[in-house]
Amino acid sequence: MFTALAAGITSMVVILIAGPWFIEWLRRNEFGQTIREDGPQGHKTKEGTPTMGGVLIWLAVLIPFFIFSQLSVASFSVLVIALGCALIGFADDWMKIIKGRSLGLSARWKLLLQLALGLLAGFIALHFAGLTTSVSIPFSHAQWHLGTVGFYILVFLVIASASNTVNLTDGLDGLAAGSAAIVLVAYAGIAFIIGRHEPDPGLLDLSVLSTCIVGACLGFLWFNTFPADVFMGDTGSLGLGGAIAGMAILTRTELLLIVVAGIFVIEGLSVILQVASFKLTRRRIFLMAPLHHHFELRNWSETKVIVRFWIVAAIFAGIGFAIYYATF
Repeated sequence: MFTALAAGITSMVVILIAGPWFIEWLRRNEFGQTIREDGPQGHKTKEGTPTMGGVLIWLAVLIPFFIFSQLSVASFSVLVIALGCALIGFADDWMKIIKGRSLGLSARWKLLLQLALGLLAGFIALHFAGLTTSVSIPFSHAQWHLGTVGFYILVFLVIASASNTVNLTDGLDGLAAGSAAIVLVAYAGIAFIIGRHEPDPGLLDLSVLSTCIVGACLGFLWFNTFPADVFMGDTGSLGLGGAIAGMAILTRTELLLIVVAGIFVIEGLSVILQVASFKLTRRRIFLMAPLHHHFELRNWSETKVIVRFWIVAAIFAGIGFAIYYATF
């Protein structure tokens, strides 16, 4: 556990030291954020804020990871998923910058790339990480046997849903980074429990990777809290969602993820319900989706929305961890 803490602290310190230089480099090269026309009008003042801060997050994760981890198959599997999603996000960010617009990769291309990543992740999990094609059912010790095809479908769905919902949540300064850190703290605890009781010592390595990412998120928040000096971009948000998905897959908590990452589930559902309601009835449920924008338009300050969503994220993550601990 001390190794995991040291890794997390190192990751945070790396960002705190390198952050000012990196942000200035982004600013000099005019890697600025383009704000959506259909977003809240108050966000127009954020136009041009340096983006692609996710690159810094992942560099800060990799340095302590290679220093403190055992370089286990399990941790490398999660890292492949996280960095794979981050690369998809990087392509999206780069297209936005060079085209000077708020839209990068199309949704179709993102899903196709996530599908390819899901197939790769599923293959690694089954043939190298030693996972089976069954999934644990919360509140019990029962296993749901999916079969090979079902397992690959599940892996894709977990990666796509986790990465895209974290991406949807990344609409306010610090909201996604803080919420992801909270969820990954819970997963660090779950990984620690597994590592202490399973014969494979490599599973304990998952807690080291998780705390590396938590430390990077906390360090990034120093520059990303309202008003943000830098945005993480899709490089950060898709990558963080991929890391959460990878932790769920490797700890066999794919179904429990719905609770642990409940804040992201709520944000994703708000978009689905908004779109479905408008298409079926031509009426909107929320003033704007994702949900955090609804509360902005209800005249909540950005800081109030962020802190309250962090509280909700902590409640869900705590409940999810308690469920896992009680039924382990």
